[in-house]
Amino acid sequence: MSIDRLLKAQKQENQEIVTAILDDGSNTSAEYTIEHHFASDNFDRLEKAAVDAFKAGFEVSDAEEVELEDGSVILCFDAIAHHLLDVDLLDKACESLLLLAAKHKVDYDGWGTYFIDENGEEIREEDFEDGEFEDDDYEDDDFEAQEKKKNPLH
Repeated sequence: MSIDRLLKAQKQENQEIVTAILDDGSNTSAEYTIEHHFASDNFDRLEKAAVDAFKAGFEVSDAEEVELEDGSVILCFDAIAHHLLDVDLLDKACESLLLLAAKHKVDYDGWGTYFIDENGEEIREEDFEDGEFEDDDYEDDDFEAQEKKKNPLH
């Protein structure tokens, strides 16, 4: 896929992700940790991409090996930024990072962040242990009714 098509798809995804996170009640005025994901099976290429990401002002995580479902191993790192959850900022970052990935022939695999509560605290998946999450607004009956509306045959 061409860079232009990748960028267009990424911009659409940026808008969808930001809307979903904010619609879930995440803090609109907080500074977010944005982790842009890179991967390659070639360490030298990945290292050069990491150096360029660092030079562009991103924090860079150490490379990690990840085993895929088929048993193959790839190397990954994150280019990390801290800013508002703003679509324009994300679009600009994604454009520069997609170009960086293309230059070094590595994969740019999008970005991720964490929910931030009303107190400005990041809520990470590891913050929840099985069975510990409680939501005062959650009602089993409400959930079942909503699911029936979504899937009336089930």
